[in-house]
Amino acid sequence: MTTATNTAAPAADALALTGRILLALIFLLSGLGKLADPAGTAAYVASAGLPAPVLAAWGAAILETVGGIVLIVGFRTRIVALALAGFSVIAAVFFHAQFADQNQMIHFLKNLAIAGGLLQLAAFGPGRFAFNR
Repeated sequence: MTTATNTAAPAADALALTGRILLALIFLLSGLGKLADPAGTAAYVASAGLPAPVLAAWGAAILETVGGIVLIVGFRTRIVALALAGFSVIAAVFFHAQFADQNQMIHFLKNLAIAGGLLQLAAFGPGRFAFNR
């Protein structure tokens, strides 16, 4: 049993790193997009009827960009994963809950699936290839 665990550990750590990168990419690219067009992002937040759209747009842009980078490098991974999981659920509820539109339903479920992956990361950690576990 010990031998199987020891030989599986490098593969598991590589998979954990790959999973972190794949989860982080959607946040990093989305955050950079928001930073490139903060006025458009604020207008989109306002169209959802949320308060303080400019503040919310900047907050989302910073959370997604910094959170994506931090997930990739594996720093404070559990805390960041929890924050991004919460963000994903909130985004699903406020921006993708029009279930009559199949595309929006898919985006809603995608956000929930991403939150699920992030909760797994929060529960089990980033693996060995991380700056801070």
